[in-house]
Amino acid sequence: MSDKTERTSRNLVQILSNIGSPNILLVGDFMLDKYVWGEVTRISQEAPIPVLNATSEEIRPGGAGSVANNLAHLGANVCCCGVIGRDSEGERLLENLDSIGVETDGIIQVSDRPTTVKVRMMGHLQSAGKGIQQLLRIDYEKTDDIEEKTENEIINKIEIKIQHVDIILLSDMNKGVLSKRLLEMVIKLGKDHKIPVIVDPRLSNDYTIYKGATAITPNRYETKLSTGIKITDIDSMKSAGKKLSEESSFEYVIITADKDGMFLYRNDESCDLIPTVPKDVYDVSGAGDMVLSVFGFVVGSKNSFQDAAMIANIAAGIEVGKIGAVPVSKSEILSELMGGSNPLYSKIKILNELEETLNKHRENNERIVFTNGCFDILHIGHIEYLKFSRQQGDILVIGLNTDRSVREQKGDKRPFVSEEERARLISALEDVSYVVLFDELTPENLIRRIKPDVLVKGEDWKEKGVVGRGFVESYGGKVILAPFVKNVSTTDIVTRILERNSRVPER
Repeated sequence: MSDKTERTSRNLVQILSNIGSPNILLVGDFMLDKYVWGEVTRISQEAPIPVLNATSEEIRPGGAGSVANNLAHLGANVCCCGVIGRDSEGERLLENLDSIGVETDGIIQVSDRPTTVKVRMMGHLQSAGKGIQQLLRIDYEKTDDIEEKTENEIINKIEIKIQHVDIILLSDMNKGVLSKRLLEMVIKLGKDHKIPVIVDPRLSNDYTIYKGATAITPNRYETKLSTGIKITDIDSMKSAGKKLSEESSFEYVIITADKDGMFLYRNDESCDLIPTVPKDVYDVSGAGDMVLSVFGFVVGSKNSFQDAAMIANIAAGIEVGKIGAVPVSKSEILSELMGGSNPLYSKIKILNELEETLNKHRENNERIVFTNGCFDILHIGHIEYLKFSRQQGDILVIGLNTDRSVREQKGDKRPFVSEEERARLISALEDVSYVVLFDELTPENLIRRIKPDVLVKGEDWKEKGVVGRGFVESYGGKVILAPFVKNVSTTDIVTRILERNSRVPER
């Protein structure tokens, strides 16, 4: 890994570890995805088609609903605006969206059009020795433009909600909700309130309908259709990006080019091609939704489009390795940044996801142990300390100081080892169950979120006072002091290295 790549990766880890919960307004085509799972063991006698022996069914939010699902799992606050039918499918979709914690009062139910439903037949082709694949898709939909009355209702909802959002996302599946007038109104409102507007566009040869939006995210085929330029290399990407930007006043054009990665074009004519990491591709459905979701999440948290493109590129790579439109977690992205597919690095968690994981351990009556530290230059003292900590319970969680918080405590020359490397080293230890980075000077807030059954600190903290002791003991938890391994510390190791290197060799 080059120094530049390593610095970039480290920066993305910091962004993802410390990212907040942006308020996102999502406007678009909400639909219901239904998956019918089964096995194919024979061909029909009625026609040369496979017979699917259905074994289970699953309902997921689709279209803009998939984007909402992604954003909710990433930790964003999402308010949705769109149109669905006044039917049982619409009710199921609302129930599903409500269950993941997104606001749905901006989704209007109407009687004159059904909720869009996509039914996917997913079969395991046993005789061919193949895994699960999509055999057939059945769509139930009405794609006429919504009525003016409904259009006005949505605009009124948006005008109220826009006062409290950080970014606006438009998910356009060309199902009749995002009319020309509605698009113009939303984009104008975004400009008036200085709120970025990012569009995942419909398949069309005219993207001037999105004129004035901050950014647009077409895929390779959509880009060719809308510009007439076949996307084959970086020059064709740049030409297409320039054409779209100039025709429709986009600040950014993000072209998702599957195996070639992601291309970011800026209206100052600068650009970047972000290569993808080769992956086994099982299902490309949901990749576009994931790209829009991550851009909304990262840019909505006041980070750059460049950083968002790199994180979205990683997330999309993870997404195509899943069957159907399935959310990708921050921890999955973080793990990819820190070590790719190595399962050890899946121990490195984002706090929100760690809380959910620990709740599952508690349901199994497992005892949660927490300790924290910088762990700068891992040594035998650390190993013995972590082994002792692990013996106090079933699950050991390590709170790891970020580089910034280490510098605050120990000076500008520390840490010697970056937070990314320290997290990977700690996660590789058998005694460690999970690692979570924290940016504060003390772990007090982290301890309050994790609520460990046992809090462990070194016995050298006996006189200084253990941070979090009062809170842990308030609900019956224990605080245990670990024996101190003498004459071993990071400072001692560095001092010995410097002393040995400063000796003049004898002649």
